[in-house]
Amino acid sequence: MTDETAPTVLDAMMAPDLSPEHWRRVVDAAVPQDVEAGDYVFRTGDAGYDLVFVESGEVEIVRDALRWVGEEVITTVGPGRFAGELGILNGQSAFLSARVTKAGRVHRLSRAALREIMSEDDELCDLILHALWARRESLRTGPAAMTLKFVGTTTSNDFLSLRRFAERLDLVHKAVAIAPTELDTLDTHEVALEDLPVAYVQGEAIPRATPGLLAERLGLSYQAQSDEIVDLVVVGGGPAGLAAAIYGASEGLSTVLLDAVAPGGQAASTSRIENFLGFPFGVSGGDLIGQAVLQALKFGVRVYAPCEAVALTQIGTDLLDVTLADGRIIRARSAIVTSGAAYRRLALDRWEDFERSGVYYAATPLELRQVQSKPVVVVGGANSAGQAALYLAAHGSPVHLVIRGTDLRTRMSSYLADRLADDPRVQVHTASQVTGLDGDGTLESVTIDSAGAVDARGLFCFIGADPATSWLPTLDRDSGGFVRTGTDVAVQSIAQWRDLGREPFPFETSAPRVFAAGDVRRGSMKRVAAAVGEGSSAVASVHRALAF
Repeated sequence: MTDETAPTVLDAMMAPDLSPEHWRRVVDAAVPQDVEAGDYVFRTGDAGYDLVFVESGEVEIVRDALRWVGEEVITTVGPGRFAGELGILNGQSAFLSARVTKAGRVHRLSRAALREIMSEDDELCDLILHALWARRESLRTGPAAMTLKFVGTTTSNDFLSLRRFAERLDLVHKAVAIAPTELDTLDTHEVALEDLPVAYVQGEAIPRATPGLLAERLGLSYQAQSDEIVDLVVVGGGPAGLAAAIYGASEGLSTVLLDAVAPGGQAASTSRIENFLGFPFGVSGGDLIGQAVLQALKFGVRVYAPCEAVALTQIGTDLLDVTLADGRIIRARSAIVTSGAAYRRLALDRWEDFERSGVYYAATPLELRQVQSKPVVVVGGANSAGQAALYLAAHGSPVHLVIRGTDLRTRMSSYLADRLADDPRVQVHTASQVTGLDGDGTLESVTIDSAGAVDARGLFCFIGADPATSWLPTLDRDSGGFVRTGTDVAVQSIAQWRDLGREPFPFETSAPRVFAAGDVRRGSMKRVAAAVGEGSSAVASVHRALAF
């Protein structure tokens, strides 16, 4: 596809031609409404708005006026077309308005009716999904991006967290990164230094913004319906969790996916995955997770983040309560724990100081922009560290790779070790450790015991992770905290199953109807493909447990 043809193809995807059969299908499921010029069929901030199909008349899509700029018309929607955006699939509040310019008749398709159509008509589903996705891609570089704006400093990890949250959830937004030497420009953004990072939602400022505050404002936090019981709650949005949610929803289970940060887990932080089936030239973790999240929305998974689970309680023999950090409770018939692992830290003075301005646990384009081709240190001897070192070096950063062992090949794939050995931009320090960090406000140097102090504007830490299971004290776990499942469940834990007349199914924990998959599970293979396989396989056991 050439640059000249790309816009034409994207335009065609955004406004697909519906066949008479597809139009009748939509009209039969929608609610008709006669509208006059000046009416709004949905407005910025509306929660649970409808997809609006125009039979006659015309509707214009408008970015409302913001505090620093007037309104702007994005496009117009005429007969045979529909108004709506990708956010309708995951419950995001409308960030644009749809205003009638010519009187006529429209048909309002609710989110529930849209879900039903998408599950029953593959061809119509693909047309609508492609259109919603293409619109999201188009909107992110236009005036609509100003509806969600972040302002922060380039050295702030809090600012980085906002951007990571928005990018993982594929939100249309604009980020303004200010260098420490340019703080005098803050007045132009009408913010004070102590308020950073600031998020502007429809022009209204949220000082000291966090992903949690943002999710509440955008309608992305969990809101239970009265007396709701879902079939499956998946706790953790990494590859295992996404696979479990997709398979569960696609097989008819009402499914909720929770993540304490944003979907993706450690996989989304991987710059390049080269051994995943079907991608001979590799795939970035961000791209893989982005497509998986879209797939989850297609099948009706309700995705909530940041949404941290803090407790899991059994209610009788066939119900579970998942308690969230804010006290809200999700009642479910089953749960799959895919909460992964928490990054390990080096026991160094000032580590927490530099976590906000120089220490990173991922190497993606977001982190790359923070170091801006400056020297960096990567710590770790496994594949993730090797991939990060090569990625950073390929984008202009001189890299010091520090490993405690004497041989790269002990824990790293041979192809990665060979490439690192041949790359003059990477200096490998074996049998070495980082012993100190220094800098005035931001990281400036790192001390390596075998080399002394080296210039570094970033330290990328890939020394493993501990299972995120402290919130599950009643489950049978091994000495490392990993959850036992299936035949691995301890004998003393099996005793409680006698009244049920069965033993744990594969991937089932010591608690009936509670399953575990991916990095959190004892004996799992810590690879993306394995996590995907475990997540999908766990759903098969969920069906068996629900049917027992």
